[in-house]
Amino acid sequence: MVDEKKLAQLKILAMDVDGVLTDGSLNLSKDGEIFKRFDAKDGLGMSIAQRQGLEIVFITGRLSPIAKRRAQELGVKTVFEQAQDKATVLRQLVVDRKLSLANIGYIGDDLIDLPALSIAGVSFAPNDGAPDVTRRVDYVATRQGGKGAVREIIEAILKAQGLWEAVVNSYLTAGQGDKQ
Repeated sequence: MVDEKKLAQLKILAMDVDGVLTDGSLNLSKDGEIFKRFDAKDGLGMSIAQRQGLEIVFITGRLSPIAKRRAQELGVKTVFEQAQDKATVLRQLVVDRKLSLANIGYIGDDLIDLPALSIAGVSFAPNDGAPDVTRRVDYVATRQGGKGAVREIIEAILKAQGLWEAVVNSYLTAGQGDKQ
């Protein structure tokens, strides 16, 4: 398990899309993407995270109208597409948000994510990530990409920040208007 002090410092949780928010399947037609499968539990987790002040950022190497649509549904305001160097994107977030790398967590599943994972304050991977990734990250989720790994990671962060119990208690009385 990751040091809770490191998790408590996170202000941004950035993540890859294919293999993290989805199971990694690419369903293509001659005109482009047809569909991707997203997990509703991950979606609710991202909505909760944003409501608690943890900014969610998507960083994908692909041009993906579907990822942009999912971001819009969830209120994710920052999406980087066709990112060839995801570490550069994280460094730019540090400058733009006036933070340090210690304030940024990154979730990745494959070799293209290694540069970003190596500089993030806390690095995460789903349990079905590439072995060269999972052995180098701070935290490997028990769940797979596109099947609840993001939600698990968000819960760990919010617990370390002392926010999770209040989130659960808020649902005991009413829905919170979250998107999934």
